[in-house]
Amino acid sequence: MLNPKMLKQIEQMQANMMKAQEELGELTVEGSAGGGAVTVVMNGHQEVQDVTIDPDFVDPEDVETLQDAILAAFRDAHRKAQDLTQQKMGAITGGLGNLGIPGL
Repeated sequence: MLNPKMLKQIEQMQANMMKAQEELGELTVEGSAGGGAVTVVMNGHQEVQDVTIDPDFVDPEDVETLQDAILAAFRDAHRKAQDLTQQKMGAITGGLGNLGIPGL
């Protein structure tokens, strides 16, 4: 059975997690590829917010390279968004093992 101190810690952690989730929706990361030819902006929920293609870097005859650059920029932004989520949530959930709750 959980004691009142543990319940308070869990409630505080839940509140912190909700706040962090809200903050993640407001924070953005930027991934790029092709020397800046393609840029993808993604929020902390890993939702694409914007895609920019610099026309100075793009050869209209070479669609395959552009497609590769878009994919690479998306992957870069996605990795950064995952890192951001881990940083935000890890700071909150890092102490779960100290609560003495099995499985956490």
